[in-house]
Amino acid sequence: MSTRYPFTAVVGMDDLRLALLLNAVSPAVGGVLVRGEKGTAKSTAVRALAELLPAVPVVAGCRFSCDPASPDPGCPDGPHEAGPGAERPARMVELPVGASEDRLVGSLDIEKALAEGVKAFEPGLLADAHRGILYVDEVNLLHDHLIDLLLDAAAMGFSHVEREGVSVRHAARFLLVGTMNPEEGELRPQLLDRFGLTVEVAASRDPEQRVEVVRRRLAFEDDPAAFAARWADEEAALRGRIVAARALLPQVTLGDAVLLQIAATCAAFEVDGMRADIVMARTATALAAWAGRTEVTSEDVRQAALLALPHRRRRSPFDAPGLDEDKLDETLEQFKGEDPDPDPEPEPDGPDDGGPDDGGPGDGGPGGGGPDGGGIPPQGDGPAPEDVPAPEEAPVPEPAPQRAGAGERAAVKAAEPFRTKVLSVPGLGEGAAGRRSRARTEHGRTTGSTRPRGALTKLHLAATLQAAAPHQKARGRTGRGLVVRRDDLRQATREGREGNLVLFAVDASGSMAARQRMSAVKGAVLSLLLDAYQRRDKVGLVTFRGRDAEVALPPTSSVDAAAARLEQLPTGGRTPLSAGLLKAHDVLRVERLRDPSRRPLLVVVTDGRATGGRAAGDPVALAARAARLHAAEGTASVVVDCETGPVRLGLAGRLALELGGTAVTLDELRADAIAGLVRDVQAGQAGHAAQTNRRAA
Repeated sequence: MSTRYPFTAVVGMDDLRLALLLNAVSPAVGGVLVRGEKGTAKSTAVRALAELLPAVPVVAGCRFSCDPASPDPGCPDGPHEAGPGAERPARMVELPVGASEDRLVGSLDIEKALAEGVKAFEPGLLADAHRGILYVDEVNLLHDHLIDLLLDAAAMGFSHVEREGVSVRHAARFLLVGTMNPEEGELRPQLLDRFGLTVEVAASRDPEQRVEVVRRRLAFEDDPAAFAARWADEEAALRGRIVAARALLPQVTLGDAVLLQIAATCAAFEVDGMRADIVMARTATALAAWAGRTEVTSEDVRQAALLALPHRRRRSPFDAPGLDEDKLDETLEQFKGEDPDPDPEPEPDGPDDGGPDDGGPGDGGPGGGGPDGGGIPPQGDGPAPEDVPAPEEAPVPEPAPQRAGAGERAAVKAAEPFRTKVLSVPGLGEGAAGRRSRARTEHGRTTGSTRPRGALTKLHLAATLQAAAPHQKARGRTGRGLVVRRDDLRQATREGREGNLVLFAVDASGSMAARQRMSAVKGAVLSLLLDAYQRRDKVGLVTFRGRDAEVALPPTSSVDAAAARLEQLPTGGRTPLSAGLLKAHDVLRVERLRDPSRRPLLVVVTDGRATGGRAAGDPVALAARAARLHAAEGTASVVVDCETGPVRLGLAGRLALELGGTAVTLDELRADAIAGLVRDVQAGQAGHAAQTNRRAA
């Protein structure tokens, strides 16, 4: 078994260590979501926590880790008789991003269930993680239906697997930890709310602390066993403190004054629902137990708010998580009652277990400080190569402020976003699950059946019985039961929705530069970005102005990164429309190679003018030729016509015809302004096909 990096050797990251330890003391807190840039040792800290958890007593031979003192009466391996049992180390189970539903919750042998009535159940990762840690790296890239199953099990404490009326239920209580890089996309707000605590991490900017991180990392890689032995005493002390805090936890009391502070804080920050109040109460109780106290103080409530509320205040993917600490302090002071200990001795917010480097450059500074207006605490400990996330798309650097040059105007603020009509790709796809275009998916309405390729996951019962019925006499059927063979099984085919790649090609030329006009254009693109976020799309941004076009944002799942690029976009110069379309064509060509199942939707935001570029020739003809490249490959497209004024040239409409798509004005893009925009997109493609046939004839 490989040696893990010691938890007590992690440099800095006080908030992260504290949040993990509080969940180790009280799993009812609800888990931790760790948000941060790549290479900040998120995975290192989580994996190290598993070594600190006490050993787990289990019923010998039980695949579901039943507690011998109180075995689960509904355990599929039961019933168990109470007894001494055996002990095993606490497990840390990792859920891969590409895991299937059956791998997560377990699977039933449908053939045995139908033919023999036997519940042959193969446990999944939820069963393996029971009474341990379930770790999901890159949780924001996990399919939504898997996240729903995962969080439901974490909230209810059990997993329920059902296939065609055959069901199995087993206990599934675990410490849930998810890590994510916000550059690769956000979680839905309702999923964020299901995580008890959240922590923002980033690499330290302090040179001395970074030196200490490198020094410890190199020492660990040179001799992992010796490095772990160096920290063994600190690890043992911290493990003992967790056990002591767990034992003290039932004795901790929440006074009425403290409960009033918790409720007032959640109301002051306008968090939705009551989950925040409950999580804050549990977190404050765990903080008191961790500090060795039996009563919760105002400082516990403050620290609990810093960990439990920032991610619950986001109203859109473009809102930065954070908490106004001045407002928090004012609220706590306003509703402060009698403090059970007016002058308590200061307690460390994170682990304080000594060690060879106490007081040195590796110390993380004062512990437990939450986000300061969205700020990030110092970090440390560079991860091993295997701990660095491997994102599905290129990471997105921070946008550099763009200054307007000659002939350019500075960036203007986007207008208020609005709800847009649905734009979708015609036909039936097979891409990643989402909410935009029709597709064959694992979840959705049943549309037919087929022979299974590999393991059967979704049985089509009627088709299976229909396939088996003609062979019953030949198979010697004598009783009432149906003789079912493997060849009779039929997989249900289902139709749902997929996410697409929405690539924006935005005209930022001088003809778009009027402040009010560009503000409206940015507001429209921002609205479409919000729609893409809700529909689980990847997005990309190409801009064109002056003499050329550039990829402002490579395709990514992070729509807030696209919004940041849009906000910084200046305007001015000529209109190289053909360059913009060709650049978009190059981006889509590369993405087809990377992810051939994800269908693209090209959204061109322009007034249709073409007045220049690097290529020689008629700009209008070059733009038409570039548009026909997209049409020839069947790329679904929409042109958002930004032309204004009483006299309109209709250039955007002509461009849409060349693209084989449809054109809509900014006003028509609003959800309450038009009906049937999806039909218009499809009609535009059909019209282009007819036009192509006429040309061929």
